[in-house]
Amino acid sequence: MSLGAKHGAYCVGCCWVLMLLLFVGGVMNLLWIAVLTMIVIVEKHVVRGRSFGRVIGIGLMGWGLVTLWV
Repeated sequence: MSLGAKHGAYCVGCCWVLMLLLFVGGVMNLLWIAVLTMIVIVEKHVVRGRSFGRVIGIGLMGWGLVTLWV
């Protein structure tokens, strides 16, 4: 198996939820893609980015639960 195929398989396996969100959001709303991009940039480049990512993740899970509940 070539290196590119291995990397592609790893990337899809690791980030399939983000890819799904990008597909759905990209089809629906460019603003959603911009917000996700900014979240990823802050998470990767800010000193406390890992904590920020966890807080955002918990918030999105809560939002999803509220959406399911209502």
